[in-house]
Amino acid sequence: MLNISSLSLTPPHFRPSDRLLQPLWDHLLFHHLSLVSSPFFPVILAFSSYFLCSLPFAVLDLLGERVPFFHKYKIQPDSRPTLDMMAKSLTTSLYNHIFFVLPAVIIGMFILPTPSLPREAPTLYQVFTEGLAVLLLFDTQYFIWHFVHHKNLQLYRWVHAVHHEYMAPFSWSTEQLSIPELMTVGFWSNLDPILLKCHPLSTWCITVLSIWMSVEDHIGYDLPWTLNHLVPFGLLGGAPAHDMHHQKPSSNYAPFFSHWDRIFGTAVPLKRKKDD
Repeated sequence: MLNISSLSLTPPHFRPSDRLLQPLWDHLLFHHLSLVSSPFFPVILAFSSYFLCSLPFAVLDLLGERVPFFHKYKIQPDSRPTLDMMAKSLTTSLYNHIFFVLPAVIIGMFILPTPSLPREAPTLYQVFTEGLAVLLLFDTQYFIWHFVHHKNLQLYRWVHAVHHEYMAPFSWSTEQLSIPELMTVGFWSNLDPILLKCHPLSTWCITVLSIWMSVEDHIGYDLPWTLNHLVPFGLLGGAPAHDMHHQKPSSNYAPFFSHWDRIFGTAVPLKRKKDD
């Protein structure tokens, strides 16, 4: 844990590019230091982001046709997750975090060096470029891992099949993962910002954003305001691409972007089922 005595209590010198984020960073350092410097903070941030991002779409699934404004965007309208399915996915994620992720963090406390928090906040440009770099790197890593685990039958059965229990994904199923897959994803998620020397605030921002994007991939709704529609040129796959992956597992391996699937010929557009 970071020693608060190492931080200067005098107001920092602001640069024009810092002014938007420096007050926030100062507030975190001076009022929530024990939280943000805790080795458990990334786990708390990640799991709470998963829970809060998934919850609204779980409510939509339960309401179903009673909310026609949203239900018309349902990709597989005949497939609706039950409470038991939702509970299974959520409890699987909770179990994995309690019995595997938290022990891994505790072990890491004894073998890894104590990280330090810088006094200066990142610039907005820095948050954007570092976040984009982390997303692109993770997208590449997971595309390769995902492709291999679908092509190797034993790896698929023992590692990745847990995630493909449902042909129609839903928000809670985002983190319905086997232990090896969860630990692999967690390893990259923690290592990549270190390799790219990201500011801690950039790392936390990209943690929340990447989890939001992952949940969006699994919501089962092709909403017109999701990121894959807001980002131009079809750069993001979003829910349509990943929903198609669950229907046709030999397609759309990338978690976020679409370029690797286009390059390797594995991109398959969504084939929406028409209502009778």
